[in-house]
Amino acid sequence: MSSNPHSLVVFVSGLSDPESQMAQIRATVPGAVCRYFEKRSELEAHIEEAEVVAGSISPQGLAKAKRLKWVQSWAAGPDEALFPEMIESPVILTSCKGNGAIPLAEHAMMLMLMLNRNALRWIRAQAERRWDRFFHDELNGLTCGIIGLGNSGQDLALKAKAFHMRVIGIRRSNQPTPNVDEQFPRERLHEFLAQSDFVVVTAPRTPETIGMLGEAELRAMKPTAYLITFSRGGIADDNAVLKALNEGWIAGAGLDVQGIEPLPPDHPLWTAPNTIITPHNGATTNKTRQRGVDIFCDNLQRYVAGQPLRNVVDKKAGY
Repeated sequence: MSSNPHSLVVFVSGLSDPESQMAQIRATVPGAVCRYFEKRSELEAHIEEAEVVAGSISPQGLAKAKRLKWVQSWAAGPDEALFPEMIESPVILTSCKGNGAIPLAEHAMMLMLMLNRNALRWIRAQAERRWDRFFHDELNGLTCGIIGLGNSGQDLALKAKAFHMRVIGIRRSNQPTPNVDEQFPRERLHEFLAQSDFVVVTAPRTPETIGMLGEAELRAMKPTAYLITFSRGGIADDNAVLKALNEGWIAGAGLDVQGIEPLPPDHPLWTAPNTIITPHNGATTNKTRQRGVDIFCDNLQRYVAGQPLRNVVDKKAGY
């Protein structure tokens, strides 16, 4: 697909540094009309003009977008953009797959360290000004089991190896993965879970992965093991996770994603034993968005030149 830059209209929302990032976008396609909107509602009020949108779009906005050919989602996992009308439309959807791999892997390591060393006990003691020394564990020699060996999973494998951990993983393909000691097919999920001291979910949310970890799977984990989730909610069933935590099937959890977001204030996961909850915040860094802008600018150059775009989403498959 090619486009004349002088007739190209690009609408953008959701930047972390609009002034410098819009300057970068405009420099990528000189002559094009590039407009920034603080809010999606403002963008969609004028969306009839746009050929390209970088940001989120609603079904109502899509219905009005008569000239729209391509949407670039800032998300790595574009499931929120895959509403039925988008799936059925001819509009190309691309993602920012890989932009948050580094901070997500860092977030997982933070949660693993906090749970492994019972950091919540230190935090409680500090709040009470109480000197509380105790024996705690270390990651050295433990097994990190990663569900999903894409960009985030591979970066996490590298970091886990730096902590002298054994790394195992589940991947759709049997393609070898750096820093992974053993790969398991989906059919051996329970065996994989039984070997893991930490089960880290990095897989995208797709029809294939929704509900992947239910009661039977959580019962297959060691009672000393921890669950870490940071890709998308719903892959681990919230009710099953809550039951596993309350009944001691697993030792604890670090949850950056939940099936319902924002998590309601009265949700029992907030007070589940030995659980750390963060508000789907692991990749919310300025560098994550900048890497996304870099992906978009590369795609803009490809779009104008008629070259294949990066990270095109298979709208039927969900990733």
